[in-house]
Amino acid sequence: MRRIALTTTLLLATGLAACSEPAADDSAGSGDAQTITVYTSEPEEKVDEINKAFNEKFPDIKVEVYRAGTGDLTARIESEKQSGDVGADVFWAADSATFENYSDDLAELDIETDSLLEEVVDEDEKYVGTRIIPTVIAYNTEKVKEAPTSWEELTDPKYKDKLVMPDPAVSGAAAFNAAVWDEELDGDWMKKLGKNKPMIAKSNGPTSQEVASGSRPVGVVVDYLIRDLKEAGSPVEVSYPKEGVPFVSEPAGIFEDSDAKEAAKKYIEFLISEEGQKLAVEQAYLPVRKDVGTPEGTPKLEEISLMNPDLEKISENKEDAVKKFQDAVK
Repeated sequence: MRRIALTTTLLLATGLAACSEPAADDSAGSGDAQTITVYTSEPEEKVDEINKAFNEKFPDIKVEVYRAGTGDLTARIESEKQSGDVGADVFWAADSATFENYSDDLAELDIETDSLLEEVVDEDEKYVGTRIIPTVIAYNTEKVKEAPTSWEELTDPKYKDKLVMPDPAVSGAAAFNAAVWDEELDGDWMKKLGKNKPMIAKSNGPTSQEVASGSRPVGVVVDYLIRDLKEAGSPVEVSYPKEGVPFVSEPAGIFEDSDAKEAAKKYIEFLISEEGQKLAVEQAYLPVRKDVGTPEGTPKLEEISLMNPDLEKISENKEDAVKKFQDAVK
């Protein structure tokens, strides 16, 4: 059994509040009620669904959420570290490379991970992935009749002024992708891509909307957003490039300074439990365990080629890769 070690403590109290500022500790005199504060980049409606399901199982643990993009979250955490008090108990966002930067700030966990994909379990036992979120090629089926099948194909001049991608300066997943592409693809790939003048959207959400509208009919975007749009009636499809796909696992970890470690542990355990992962699949995510299936119409996990480069290199090179990408597409 793979296990991760964690210290237990007594916990706090208040209510569920999505996208709110973290509340002050008001646990005094609150009986057995407990509170955890979660910093996350997860979409608001999906977090609300997860927290509702969690509270059905743990009604005495209230969850407060501060939601923002990964860049804003990390900036907030750095600012709070400078003041000596990080406001979060749980950090749930982005990619493993981002979490590597907080290794000294995170508590060791005590969570069974035997049912999980090995790729999402931190070898230092500080965090664990909660879903597989590949970045894929999306396309508008009314505008594009033959799906692009590779990253290299996107450098073909026929896609000039037809591409859209998220900004790696805003999106944690996009920053991670830039580092992975720099490591895994032809060294000139970004430069060749830049010649096709891709639109750089603020994040994955606007990217997916550009594809759905057809204004930019081919996009580089996380796959679950395209599944959501297709289910809502948009003429979109997903292509998994033959070279493999970069992916983030939306890790979750607990800050060492948390006064609510035991409640935070229950929250993370719920995220990776069979129940929590079935909910992830219902939310159009690929799961981090193989016993809950995958979203309708998607390949099985073993059928998707995942790019899984050396994490230390990705962490070291991410900033340079983002600059290289920005220089290529400006």
